[in-house]
Parts: sequence; structure tokens; C-alpha cells
Amino acid sequence: MKKRLCGAAVVLGVLVTAGALPAQASAPTVQPGRHALPLGPTDLSETRTTTTLQPGVTLTRIVRGAEDPSLDPALHWTVEVSIPGGDTSPDPDAPPTALKDWASADELAGELKRDGFQARVEQVATPKTADYAGGTLGWRVRIGTYESQSAATTERTRLRAAGYSGSAVYTGWDGDATDRGPWRVDVLTIDPRRFRGSLDASYGPDLEQRETTSELSKSADATAAVNAGFFVLDPKAGAPGDPAGVGVYDGRLLSESVAGRPSLVIRDNGRRTEVTRLTWRGRITGRESTLRLNGVNRVPGLIRNCGGTEGDAPTSLPLHDVTCTNPDELVAFTPDYGRHTPQGDGLEAVLDAHDRVVELRSPRGGELPPGGSSVQATGRRVADLTTLAHTGHRLRVSTTLLDERGHRVSPSPRTDILNAGPELVRDGQLHVTPATDGMVRPDDPSWYYGWVHKRNPRTLAGVDAAGRTVLVTADGRSTDALGLSIGESARVAKSLGLRDAVNLDGGGSTTMVAHGDVINAPSDAAGERPVGDALLVLPRRRGD
Repeated sequence: MKKRLCGAAVVLGVLVTAGALPAQASAPTVQPGRHALPLGPTDLSETRTTTTLQPGVTLTRIVRGAEDPSLDPALHWTVEVSIPGGDTSPDPDAPPTALKDWASADELAGELKRDGFQARVEQVATPKTADYAGGTLGWRVRIGTYESQSAATTERTRLRAAGYSGSAVYTGWDGDATDRGPWRVDVLTIDPRRFRGSLDASYGPDLEQRETTSELSKSADATAAVNAGFFVLDPKAGAPGDPAGVGVYDGRLLSESVAGRPSLVIRDNGRRTEVTRLTWRGRITGRESTLRLNGVNRVPGLIRNCGGTEGDAPTSLPLHDVTCTNPDELVAFTPDYGRHTPQGDGLEAVLDAHDRVVELRSPRGGELPPGGSSVQATGRRVADLTTLAHTGHRLRVSTTLLDERGHRVSPSPRTDILNAGPELVRDGQLHVTPATDGMVRPDDPSWYYGWVHKRNPRTLAGVDAAGRTVLVTADGRSTDALGLSIGESARVAKSLGLRDAVNLDGGGSTTMVAHGDVINAPSDAAGERPVGDALLVLPRRRGD
């Protein structure tokens, strides 16, 4: 049975997608420079089409810039010499290794020229943020200037035949401020003063499987939906679909936080929304002692996005899109995880619905009794669990969320919390935090270049000064929609009036659904991507 969300949110409408808007939409033209999105030159045209989806919920589509990319002669296709991350990772959003120091880039360009390619070296500089100095990220090597993707792809094929690696890229994705678009943005605004439905987070039948945003929306008969938090995609990183950070659903903590990273908190079924930073602690208490938990509902030893506990390698600090490891862990499981708990070496204490130990199994992994749970131990933690867990005795698992001041957070059954990052806007001012949130890698500038600096599809969320919840998607990775860099995402959020805003999962995950239809253009070649969870705007139900 799919998990039903309860909550009300205010969607500030800016909708930019490939799909058609619902009927009865108005399409005013925004005057150049007047309350327009801060993207490209101020003289660009911009249209906004707004539709009311249900009382208190509006959807706005914003299209900014020239619909015909050929109207911007500065934009073209080229071949970037690189090692695409997708060749070695099942994650299609893995940024390519593209940047080098100047000497290495110059040497590579020379080799390419000797092999008959029109290679050039370009410096890449990135702007500063609230916690990162920015400056020169490195130098990239590119080949040729082409009017079409097919021409660039032909040159890439020739490049690979010569023993090099590379990818065809569109220069509109680089993030230059002078680009003339187009941009396509969709905005849902939920006004708690008029909204009588609920805004809820849904992960589907269980945590370890993925579903598309449209599937989650249809199963709940939602009015609208967007994809939500980061999740495990690579089976080598854990259970695909498992939240890669905090996950609280109907007040229950089902996934632990990445230490100190921002989260989106939906309270009172969407009547109050906030962005806050959370840590957590978990304990297992038996008759004789208490043990500290390392995680909840995830494969022991694998910590996606890091930010876990001491002893994790390579770090206990947040490190985005990295899977840290720890051979010695205690992880608790609830029935929400899936049909079977993870299998492997170690020990598992299986608890019934009354928290009584009914089985100690080794190796670990298997089904849970109805309403039951379990605790798995690996490595040196096996001895700890062996001492604490005895058949017939009770074990109590407790988890606690803590806010930035160290105060306990007690979510009600009407609260959902989703993992996010980086922060974009705080108290109405730009506040972009990639370093704090593990998105700056001094030893791998190519990752920052691909994930933060360049334009990609994005999903954003936040709250405005009137208390309305705003959910935003921006299409990208095409010539019809350039996408947003993280810096541009922050400026767009601020221009939409958000007091506090955060970045959710983006790239191929970015999806918006209205009345059951996907209204944006997901960027994966295969179409809409299955995700870990989604935010659903639900109509008012009888009895609510």
C-alpha cells in the first residue's frame, strides 16, 4: 500500500515544461526587466501562464528568452574532451571528468592538434558563494564549433576512434550570463490561507524500491506533484530508492540525516514550511545497557552522501554523491524498508510487534514478522549486539532529530521532512552553501564544474514571506531549455519571492506532474526517471 501524504502547500506558480497547461490559463507577457527572472540580458522576452489547479494551488509556467536557439549566435555545439562519468557509473547524472590544470590541458590540446583536431584550451572560473571562494576551477579542452548536435557527435566519434574520450556539449549549458535562453520553469504555489488539501511526501510501497513521480501522484490521486529528495541509485551504494539523507514521513523517522545538511520541513500537512539543518542520534536499549545506532533503514556499511559517524571512510562529513563506508555498524530496520532486510555477514536481532527478540540470525537478512522490526550488526558491532540482544528479551529502538541549536525536534504525524542541499536563500538573501553541504571537492574540480557550476535541470523548494510553499522545476540539458546553475537557482528562488529556499534532487530526476500528466520534459533519454520519493499536493478528502 502506498504511503499517503497529508499536507497543504502553497505553490508559487512558475511552470515551464514541455507539456500543456490545464485549461483556463492566462498568458500575460512580462515586460523586459520588470519582475522578470534574473536570467540572461534584461531585454529578453518572458511569458507567464498561470492556472488554478485547486483552491489555494496555482501553477505558473515561465518561458524566458528566444524560443529559437538559433537566434543566439553565440551558442553552439562542441566536443569536450573528457571521461564521461556515465561510462563508469550507473548514475546518468554523474558529472564528467573534464577539468585539468593548465599545463595538462595545454599538453592534451597539443596532442589533439597533432592528430588533426581543432583543439582549444578554455579557463573555467566559478563565482563565489556564501561558503566558497570560487575562482578558477581549472581548464577544459574543447574541439570545434558546430551548428548541430549531430555534427558534434560525428566529431566525437572520430575523437574516440583516435583513442580519446569526449562528449558532445551545448555551450548554452556553460552558464554564461550573456546567454539569451530559452529557459523553461514551472512553479507550484500553495497558499495555506486558502488551501484545504494536504501536502505530503510519499516513498511508495517501501523505501528500497523506486517509482516515478507520476506513479506516486496517480496512486494517491494527487492534484500535482514534484520529485523530492536525493536517493540511492547505484546498487553498489545501497538499496536503490533509499533516501540519501533524512526522511520523515507522517512524523516517523525512516532515514537518518546527513549530518547538518539542510532539509525541507513540511508541517501541519503543508500549512507551515521551513528549511532547517538537522542532525540525529539513535539508540538501542536492552536490559543491561544502551548501544548507539549508526543508521536507519539502509544497507549497513554504505553511507550515501556521507555525513555519518566517526570511523566512516573517507570522512564523517557530508560529501555529495559519494558513498562512505564503515565495516562496523548497527542499523535499525522498520517494516517500511521492504519485504526483506539486507543480507550479508553479521548478526540480526529480529523483533516482534512488541519489541521482543524472536530470532537472532547470522548471516543477517530476511523477512520481518508482522509489525516487527530488526537491528543488524556488522564487524566489531556484532559483539555489542550479541551482548545486548537475547531471545525473549525486549529491545527498544529510539531515534531523535536535533536542530541547529541542539534542541530536540519532535515531528507530529502531520509532519514530513525531506533531505536537500545546498541551501539557496536564507531570510530573503542569497545564501548558497555548497562547501558546507559536501559539494566542493578540492581534489576533483570537475565534479563541482558539472554539478554546481554548469546548468542542469533543477528542482527547488521553499517558503515565501506570506507563508506559501513554493515548488519549482526548471528543465535543462537541451537547446529548448538551458537549465540552471546552482547560483542561478538561488537567484531564481529569490526573484520568486522565497524567504528560504533549498535545492532538491535534480538532473534526470526533475519532474512535475499536474492532474496526472507530466508537464515538464525530464532529461533522461529513457524518459521519466523512477525516484526515491515525491511531494504530493492532495485535494481535500471527505472527513479531513
